[in-house]
Amino acid sequence: MVSKLIHLAAYEAENHFELSLRQAFKLLEPKLRPPFCLKIPDPQEYKELNWAILYGILCEPHFAKIHIKHLHAIVTDGYGLICYLLRKVVNELYLKLIDSAKCQIFMVTKEMINVCAVGVDSVLISLFRQIVGGDFGEGNLWLCFELVSLLFNSWNYLLEELPEVIISALYTFLRLLADHCRFSDAKLEPLKQLEIAFCIKVIKEQFHFCLKIGRDFIRLLQDLVYVPEFRAVWKDLLLNPSNFRSPGFFDISNFYYTRTSSRYFLLRISPEMEAQLRFLMTNVKLGSQTRYQVWFAKKFLHGSESETVISDIVRFICCAHHPPNEVIQSDIIPRWAVIGWLLTCCRKNYIKAKVKLALFYDWLFFDDRTDKIMNIEPAMLLMVFSIPRYNDMVHTLLEFLFLLVDNYDVERKDKIALGVASAFSALIEKGVISSLDTLTSFEGLSPFLRERLRILSSGKKFQVPNELQLFIPNHFVKPLPSSSKSCVETDIIYSENHPSRVAAHESATSVGASVPIVVDVSASHHSVVTDVQQYDNIEILVKNLGEGTRKSYKMGLNTLKELLVLFLSLDVNAQAGRTMNTEILSSRIVNTYYLSGYKLFSALELPPNGPSYDDEIESPTALIIRTFIFHHEKNIQELLLFCSRNGLPVGARLLSYVSRLAYEVNKAGLTGNVEFENIDSAEIDSKPQLLLFHLSGYFSFRNGMGENPQDRVVSFSEIDKEVIAKLVTNAFSAYRCFLAYSKDILHKDTDVSLTKVFYLDLMSCVEWNERRVKFLFHCVFYHLSDLCICKEEIVKLLVTLLDDTDLVNMQFEIIAKKFSVFGKDTKSIFLLVKSSLNWGCLEQRKLWGLIRSELIVSQVRVESILLKHFCLGVLDASKHAIAIEGLLNLCCHNAPSPELVEAIMLLPNDAFHGFSTAVLASWVVSNESMLFDSLVDFAEKLGKMSESEVVVNHSAILWLVNHFRTQGLSYSTIYSNLYGNIVGGRGK
Repeated sequence: MVSKLIHLAAYEAENHFELSLRQAFKLLEPKLRPPFCLKIPDPQEYKELNWAILYGILCEPHFAKIHIKHLHAIVTDGYGLICYLLRKVVNELYLKLIDSAKCQIFMVTKEMINVCAVGVDSVLISLFRQIVGGDFGEGNLWLCFELVSLLFNSWNYLLEELPEVIISALYTFLRLLADHCRFSDAKLEPLKQLEIAFCIKVIKEQFHFCLKIGRDFIRLLQDLVYVPEFRAVWKDLLLNPSNFRSPGFFDISNFYYTRTSSRYFLLRISPEMEAQLRFLMTNVKLGSQTRYQVWFAKKFLHGSESETVISDIVRFICCAHHPPNEVIQSDIIPRWAVIGWLLTCCRKNYIKAKVKLALFYDWLFFDDRTDKIMNIEPAMLLMVFSIPRYNDMVHTLLEFLFLLVDNYDVERKDKIALGVASAFSALIEKGVISSLDTLTSFEGLSPFLRERLRILSSGKKFQVPNELQLFIPNHFVKPLPSSSKSCVETDIIYSENHPSRVAAHESATSVGASVPIVVDVSASHHSVVTDVQQYDNIEILVKNLGEGTRKSYKMGLNTLKELLVLFLSLDVNAQAGRTMNTEILSSRIVNTYYLSGYKLFSALELPPNGPSYDDEIESPTALIIRTFIFHHEKNIQELLLFCSRNGLPVGARLLSYVSRLAYEVNKAGLTGNVEFENIDSAEIDSKPQLLLFHLSGYFSFRNGMGENPQDRVVSFSEIDKEVIAKLVTNAFSAYRCFLAYSKDILHKDTDVSLTKVFYLDLMSCVEWNERRVKFLFHCVFYHLSDLCICKEEIVKLLVTLLDDTDLVNMQFEIIAKKFSVFGKDTKSIFLLVKSSLNWGCLEQRKLWGLIRSELIVSQVRVESILLKHFCLGVLDASKHAIAIEGLLNLCCHNAPSPELVEAIMLLPNDAFHGFSTAVLASWVVSNESMLFDSLVDFAEKLGKMSESEVVVNHSAILWLVNHFRTQGLSYSTIYSNLYGNIVGGRGK
């Protein structure tokens, strides 16, 4: 008998459990058809009947209701046996079940819920575990949808009888939402909304369930802080805990100090995965694990997004798999070695950050009275046993741990520091390590990390000098989804390759409270010894930067120039010392200025060219921007990205700098290839100060970065205009480079266009300086045309901000073809006009003025735009009068070419009856000869068509007839053909 329940390949052995179900069904099949025997079955018969009935329900959907009735008739154990068998099917056979059987699983589960069956909660838990993390296949998403729908439909019963199911579901779907919300897919949207609705319902209505999960509720919730619904939850957690109306809940610390039960970590590990992991860590000897790891990776970590499950695996290993002493003391592969290997399987840095957080999470809030030493043991042993062969792993983990202490929750930093100190103390007291000397005496450890460990071992309070603290503002930072090469090692426990990026989580919260963050500084490490000399040089310069800035502004700038030279000289691809990481250096530079009272890349509070201090000239920000424009090395990009990730308007400051540079070049009359006229003399400064500053940097760049020439007075007459123009072009190219780089890195996982990122920068610029807005638009449409041309948000901003005088001057330059606003794509122009129908009246009128100016000198086919608007029913005479007027003026200002005349003559009859007449009347006055030549062409073309093929616009023909009569003209070929057409059209 061939199985009707599961898919079985030819080479696979039969599944014993499925075979037992099938044999029971085959043996008792006659008894499964009505009429049923009324005899009470003995225990053995009852067991076999349950097996057979379940097989029938799953394999015979058309008889399922009959089998269910039969089950109701014979049940004597509260449905305990059938639920046990159902759970066994889910745990052992689900992945191989045919699709109809999976549907039947839900049918019988719903029935068990309806009869309050004993053990139905275990069935639901088993179904939760079958959802595969990082799997976006239809089958997996269908399972998610069915489960969350079932939870909603059975809410009252589950709430009263099986609350643990709701808690488990909350943990499951919070974790899944972190994966689902990273993708913008219309097919996924209904599921996401359903999952969000369920989680929010539990949080708002049954907040005490969240408290039962414990600290890992916060770990999961922080991945969702940029989802609007969960952002509100964060605000209440931080600012209004009383809103949850939960007795005993005072603030987020209640979660921190509640250890999460190990049963929740099993929810995100499938039964098959759990079995393989437990086998690996209880039977496989250290040194023989490679082929098992390779098999595991191919089985469970092969998908493009499957590595997201690694953090769940690490939490399971740390908190749910605690081997007995005989295994710990044997040569079986230890937990820490498996975790070290799993870290090398992370190809994306934000995934690696989550894995490290999962590894250290219990350290942050460790209390030896309630927490388990086994939960924190793997991280400690991973660091200890990585010495000396894998000292880069030691650096990575220790730095991550200390960054968590400093930045995870700034308001509760002392409590977190105490938790980590308690974890180290407990590890020593329990004999996991003898002391911290193993780490502190390690010569390959950086001085910074060694000092922090010494502070720990001495029992002193954690405190880092201000000069060395990382600058991380009081909010989440956008994830940096960057990938690097990583593979499953075949001859060592884990790899030495570690990507060099910072990965973190974003929060769109606007509150000023401190919220937990995750920061990964997994960068390349020195494999032997840190370059102490280079480290000392940087430390000296950073220290001098702070002291010099406080003493003398000029001295601080000179020190920054030296530091930037050293910064550019670092080789990010070489295995430089861990403390040489560009992220660490960036944070020190930013933090040093912050502590000195200056904020790098701050918003321009005072407009440039104003009477007070000008931050765009000879400031630390301007110096860094100028360095970036002349040096596109990765290090300086990392510095800019670090500031951008921390919420500073780096892109806007860059755009402001390069546009002002172009502005001053134009004022000085040094433009080589384009001129923007009509600049108000009130806007012009006596000296092009930014241009002088930029040229100083140019001479420094040309003569070598090692030199630091003093500012010099530039004689513009000695400078080739083409060189100046090229400097401006290169400056805009540098801005474009940063724009593209920041989009690829900071917005990689979101559906954000380059134009959208640029638009945000442009908005900031126009807010800072209204006086240069007109020239700003000139610049961007000339130098960044691909980001601006016919882009709705940019064009709308243009017509909103510029007054009539500025727009008229812009029309002069458009007609002179100095730049374009709309381009040559008729489809894009049509879509822009269509969108503009919802704009304000003033903005629409300004838009049509620009369109008319550009299209009368361009090669755009006006007739195509005209026909699309009238023939597609876009325009409404009662609502869109401005657009109709714009089209009318556009047609009247264009010459009556054969194509445009044909379009006018073929406009639909059912709307705007006077439009064609008005255009023809205008052309008769402005270009009568060309009009009638085009009409002759149209009439000849029309004469070759049948009357059914085309209908000429009635009002146009009537106007022509009236015009002929008024002029005393006799009937001609034109009149005859057109008149015959209109008569035929009316006859229809």
